[in-house]
Amino acid sequence: MPDNVEIMRDRIIDTVLSDVAQEGWVWDSVVKAATKAGYQDGMALAVFPNGLSDVVAHFTDKTDRLMMEKLARVPLESLRVRDRIRLAVTTRFQILEPHREVVKSSLAFWALPMRVMQGQRVLWRTADRIWTWAGDTATDYNRHTKRGLLSSILLGTTMVWVNDESEGGVITNAFLDRRIQNIMEIGRTLGKIKDTASAFQGFRTTRT
Repeated sequence: MPDNVEIMRDRIIDTVLSDVAQEGWVWDSVVKAATKAGYQDGMALAVFPNGLSDVVAHFTDKTDRLMMEKLARVPLESLRVRDRIRLAVTTRFQILEPHREVVKSSLAFWALPMRVMQGQRVLWRTADRIWTWAGDTATDYNRHTKRGLLSSILLGTTMVWVNDESEGGVITNAFLDRRIQNIMEIGRTLGKIKDTASAFQGFRTTRT
């Protein structure tokens, strides 16, 4: 169950999205949205103490939660890992479909140099949630590699998707499929390198 702060944040986000689609992410719009949602003065800053960075990050978090709700109903056993990743990303775009302009504004917001690092952390969180849902339990360097690669896929595919006017999103889907193929090939290469390193270590151990 969401806590009270999360509920308030969600309501403010839902209320402000129409303004963001027209004006981009503006703090005054967030303050007005909080009032429109029925909250007293100062509530916007109380629940988003770091200002717009908290607001835009929560928009992504809310999207993540909606994505995970849909994915929770999917029988994973019948899907390969690559199909699980593809389904998660396409499900995300289905949720975001009514908010393309908001996503464009979010990309522009995180692109500013002083926000890039936080933007990467927000993206990493999404990638981590997807990989965890897909069944990844790695705790070694593979965990960071997989999430870093998926973060790159999410960012690149989103930049294609926001401007994709093709029927059925075929341009986005083709781009996504190519990137997933790339990540699978990289994963296989890393696996071979790890196996080779382990074999070499075993050889050294038997020699000493």
